[in-house]
Amino acid sequence: MNKPQQPHIELRTSPHVKAAPTVEQIMRNVVYALLPIAAFAVWQFGISALALILVVTGSCLATEYAFSRSAGRGNTLSDWSAAITGLLLALTLPPGFPLWMGAVAGFIAIALGKTLFGGLGYNVFNPALVGRAFVQAAFPVAITTWTPAGLPGRFVEFIPTTLALPFMTPPAVGEWSKQQVDSFSGATPLAQWKFEGVITSTSDLFTGMVAGSAGETSALLILLCGIYLAARRMMDWRIPSAVLLGAFVTALVFHLLNDQHYPTPLFVLFSGGLMLGALFMASDMVASPVTPWGVWIYGLFIGVLTVIIRYFGGLSEGVMYAILLGNALSPLIEHITQPRIYGARKSGAKS
Repeated sequence: MNKPQQPHIELRTSPHVKAAPTVEQIMRNVVYALLPIAAFAVWQFGISALALILVVTGSCLATEYAFSRSAGRGNTLSDWSAAITGLLLALTLPPGFPLWMGAVAGFIAIALGKTLFGGLGYNVFNPALVGRAFVQAAFPVAITTWTPAGLPGRFVEFIPTTLALPFMTPPAVGEWSKQQVDSFSGATPLAQWKFEGVITSTSDLFTGMVAGSAGETSALLILLCGIYLAARRMMDWRIPSAVLLGAFVTALVFHLLNDQHYPTPLFVLFSGGLMLGALFMASDMVASPVTPWGVWIYGLFIGVLTVIIRYFGGLSEGVMYAILLGNALSPLIEHITQPRIYGARKSGAKS
């Protein structure tokens, strides 16, 4: 009769090799994290938000496929990067944004934001924000046209601007909105604060029952989805932490200086696109630095700049430009924060 095998402990010297997640695995998990945010956008704004997400994502996928085939790289859709760009871009747009403009934004995001630099892994700027910046400049009225959340007929009726024909002026939604709800100013919480002096409650901002871009309204949901990525080590948690810390401290300083004019730091964190930008765009693995000090400097820069642009810029929002400028500075930040190689001496040091 054989004796039972005794358990034993095996000790080996380092390094211990552990398989890292592949790019496809990371990208797929980012898509998983974005799906609840997209679903909440559809629940809030109805079939217009659903159509916008499908059209923008489809435009990104079609552009990626066309350029990849023409460049002889085969089908690159399986890396999920184009899907992420499409989802993120759609979630930063107003829910009633005309679909043909959304398709243009998707094309620009992939063509100029990604393919022009060489494809996945070579983009200098976040591709979704490149597309967003283009339509911000090309269609300033459509991208600042907002509609109420939670309308009763949102699942059976499109927002009038959704189906606007290409190169035609979208219909006004002011009268349409007034027919749906008793009162609606047609502004986001940020715009209401900046141009009307009205402060939206922190609880509404946190849960997301406010007007705004399709996927930027619920700070709570975005935070939970970001925590999922950080817990699975699919995102560098230090970057969004630094962005939010920089914005919080800057807003706190201004609020302490004049609490009648500047909102509370929580209002700044939960309003607009700061939460989505910090967790899903500033943390772009390609366009952000990787050095230990670099990620903190990069994130703090974006957070501080977002508040400065919001307070002193012509627009009520500033996170898009802050992240793009952070992307532009990323190589410099990484260069000056390179850690010293063990055993090496700094240039000019005495021997």
